[in-house]
Amino acid sequence: MTVSNVAEAKALRSAPPSSAKLASVETIIEGLAEVGYIASRRIATAVFMANHLQKPVLVEGTAGVGKTELALCTAAMLGLPLIRMQCYEGLDESKALYEWKYGKQLLYTQILKDRMGEALSDAKTMDEAMVRLHGLGDLFFSEPFLEPRPLLKALREPGGAVLLIDEIDKSDEAFEAFLLEILSAYQVSVPELGVIKADIPPIVFLTSNNVRDLGDALKRRCLHLHIPLPEPKLEERIVASRVPGIEGRLNRELVAFVQTLRTLDLRKSPSISETVDWARALILLHAHALEPEMVRETLNVLLKYEQDIVAIEPRLNDLLGRASEASGGE
Repeated sequence: MTVSNVAEAKALRSAPPSSAKLASVETIIEGLAEVGYIASRRIATAVFMANHLQKPVLVEGTAGVGKTELALCTAAMLGLPLIRMQCYEGLDESKALYEWKYGKQLLYTQILKDRMGEALSDAKTMDEAMVRLHGLGDLFFSEPFLEPRPLLKALREPGGAVLLIDEIDKSDEAFEAFLLEILSAYQVSVPELGVIKADIPPIVFLTSNNVRDLGDALKRRCLHLHIPLPEPKLEERIVASRVPGIEGRLNRELVAFVQTLRTLDLRKSPSISETVDWARALILLHAHALEPEMVRETLNVLLKYEQDIVAIEPRLNDLLGRASEASGGE
């Protein structure tokens, strides 16, 4: 193989996942819609740039606006494996990157124990015996004994992958610093094996609910995407996509009611996920329009704190009236 052919092969291995669905912002919007994700142009643009610039996307926004779902649907759209790492306080390298199969190492040690004497019997000096033992030690920290965790799995996926680092703001600052090499070069350093670099860099999404401020070093390596709560028309499209068969009138009314609730001082305003869950609950109860008694009975699907439910119930008729007017209802 010539030098030019070698260079061409390397370029092909390092190329981002090729798909007609990633050819433009418009095709991404259409592709995500096919798998049930109604994306704004800003969201689709972020996915387009993430793939072609090979940069991670840091997705921020309130809980339930579709941050995690964006990664899930991108993987479904591209037909790539989704590799998810859920972050939490105390998460370390052994849980995120790799660890050694200690049970397998112990089993092999027991098998080789009886042969140790034979292997060392003809060693003439202690130094010679130590050299042989050192060779056995390297054997136990080799590829057959390696247990890859999400980060390493994503880097080694032969056809590319979508890597979701979920709720990065719940991890420690030390772990955030550990991620920098992966996010900038799509590689990791394993002391026993050396540097492992992705042949095809994964498409990486990091999500944050702003539990804590993230470091500038991490943000510099990422494209930033903030997903806000949707406007009424967009939310109606999302509900229609997620709840097939919902009647237009009910869709308009329930979205208008949710939009009205978001203007109030609640402990937790309903997000998109609550809207979709509520729509499914109303369909399950054979609702065709918002009726005060049915809304009262299902508020626990929409609102997650009892104090919010108690605050809303006395004002329910007024809020339903405002929602009906906003939706153009009868």
